[in-house]
Amino acid sequence: MEHKPIPPTEMENGGRPSVGQVILLTTSSAITALFYSIYRHKYRSVQTLKEAKKFCLTDDLPAVLSDLPGKCVPYAVIEGAVTSVKEVLNSQYVENCKGVIQRLSLKEHKMVWNRTTHLWNDHEKIIHQRSNTVPFDLAPENPEESGVSVRVLRPLEAVDLGLETIYEKFHPAVQSFSNILGHYMTGERPKGVQETEEMLKIGATITGVGELVLDNKTIKLQPPKDGMLFYLSSMDYEGLLEKQEVQMRWWRILSIVFGVASCITLFFILRRKYRHYKEKQHLKNLQREFEESRARQRVQQEPQNKEEVQNPCSICLSTEKSCVFLECGHVCSCISCYQALPSPKKCPICRNFIDRIVPLYNS
Repeated sequence: MEHKPIPPTEMENGGRPSVGQVILLTTSSAITALFYSIYRHKYRSVQTLKEAKKFCLTDDLPAVLSDLPGKCVPYAVIEGAVTSVKEVLNSQYVENCKGVIQRLSLKEHKMVWNRTTHLWNDHEKIIHQRSNTVPFDLAPENPEESGVSVRVLRPLEAVDLGLETIYEKFHPAVQSFSNILGHYMTGERPKGVQETEEMLKIGATITGVGELVLDNKTIKLQPPKDGMLFYLSSMDYEGLLEKQEVQMRWWRILSIVFGVASCITLFFILRRKYRHYKEKQHLKNLQREFEESRARQRVQQEPQNKEEVQNPCSICLSTEKSCVFLECGHVCSCISCYQALPSPKKCPICRNFIDRIVPLYNS
C-alpha cells in the first residue's frame, strides 16, 4: 500500500494546528458553552412552568390555600382580569385610557459609521424610561361570576410583562448643512427620537405565574423564590408555555450547530496530528532501512576500500547515491546528505519539494 505524503508545510510546523483552527475551535467551543447554558436555563424554566399548579379564582381558593403548608403554593398559575384597588393611572396621550401600569419611553434612533465595514448601521438607545404602577388585583373575567381576587405584588419584576403600546410617535431630527458636516466628522447621524407609552389597561386579561400566598384574608401573587421566573403575560397559559418552548428549541438548535462546528474543527486538528504521526513513523522506518542498507554496502565495499567510489553522492562525493527523491525522481544524494538538507527539504537539482524518498539498492 503506497504511503500518502503530507504537504511540506505540515511537516515544517510539526503537525501543530494553525492559528485559524485554534481561534475557530476556541470561539466555537465558548459559544457552544454559552448557548448550552442558556438552553439549560430555558429548559428548566419550561419544565418548572409545566409543573406549575393552575388555580381558578373561585370562592373555595382561600380554603384550599389555608390547608397547604405555609398557606402558599411555590409556583402557581392564575388567569384573571385586571382591576384597580383604589387609584388608576390615566394615559398622557390617549383620552379615557386607564390602567394600573404605565411605562413612558424615549428612544433615540441614529446611524453610526462602522470603521470596519465602512457602512452606516442603525443604532437605538433608550435615553429615558419611567414606569408608574398602582396596586391592582386579578379578578374573574366575567364580573357576574362570584369569586375571589388576587393581589399582584411587585409586578415590574415580571420577565414577561404584558403591556400594550397605546401611543407611539417619531420626532425626526432637524437637519442642516452644518449639522450634516458635523455628523460625517463624528461618525454619528441622528435620525430622531421615538416617544412611546405602554400600559396595562383595566380589564385586560392576564396570566400570572408566581408564588401564591394567603396572607390573613388576602391572596397575593408575588415573585417566586429559588430562581423561578415571574410572569404577567397577556397570553393564556398554553400560549405562554408554547412561546417558552419555541425559545428553548431555538437555543438548542444553536447549541447543536456550534457544537457540531467545534467537533468538526477538533476532528481536522486531530486528523492533522495523526497524519503527522504516521509520516514521522514512516520516515523512521525509511531511516532504519537506509541504515541497514548502508551497513550491507560497507560490508560489501570493505575489500574494495582502496578503489574509487562508484556513482558517488553529488553533495559529499564520498558515498554512493542511496535514495531517490519523489516526486521529481532525481537520484543525487546519499541518506546522510538528505538528512542534512534544511527544512523544508528541496531537491538540490531541480529545487522542488521532496515529498518522500525511496531507498536505492545498488547490486
